[in-house]
Amino acid sequence: MTASASASAAGSRPPFTARDVQLVLLRRMADHQPDLVAEARRELGATAAEMREANKRWQAMAHTPRGHSDAVFRGALGAPESTAARRVGDMECEARQWPLPLWPTLRLEVLSGPRGRVWNAWLVRAPGAPAPVLRTLDDLTPWSCTVDEAARAFAPARPLEGTAPTRWGLAFTAPDARGAAHEVAAEFTWGLLQRTRVKDA
Repeated sequence: MTASASASAAGSRPPFTARDVQLVLLRRMADHQPDLVAEARRELGATAAEMREANKRWQAMAHTPRGHSDAVFRGALGAPESTAARRVGDMECEARQWPLPLWPTLRLEVLSGPRGRVWNAWLVRAPGAPAPVLRTLDDLTPWSCTVDEAARAFAPARPLEGTAPTRWGLAFTAPDARGAAHEVAAEFTWGLLQRTRVKDA
């Protein structure tokens, strides 16, 4: 059955597109960075209502068997730019990456296990793209880096429990511009830095 036939059989709604996927990512980020999200949404030519609707459809689909499959991403984004086998702990998985127009130096990476079941989806730095320079607290600006980049720059970093499946946290020590060390809690959505809290400020 084709994607359009599946949508029709399910009652109707068109399949997800790359624009929809980006709106879903933005909806989660809007909780922390509404101004950046509004600017990105305008770049996509989308209204706030369209963003909410895309997220509503995504959440509804996530509670169906199909919602746990990487076929959802392939249906919306087409063939991945790259596919590689990867081992995460004891699990063998496939890592697929797609470019997204809103973040040209990043890739949406989806890790899936047996039968295409999605284990993780987040933004990572695109191969060959310059990594951000992360030395002090001033460098940790919203959307400036990914989880992995912050963890490497301020090692050792300790993972913190996220407040939702698409959110991650890191605790680490970082210097300010004068070299004084501070305890930092960084929050990420879909793998992209949203905000930091300096615990000893």
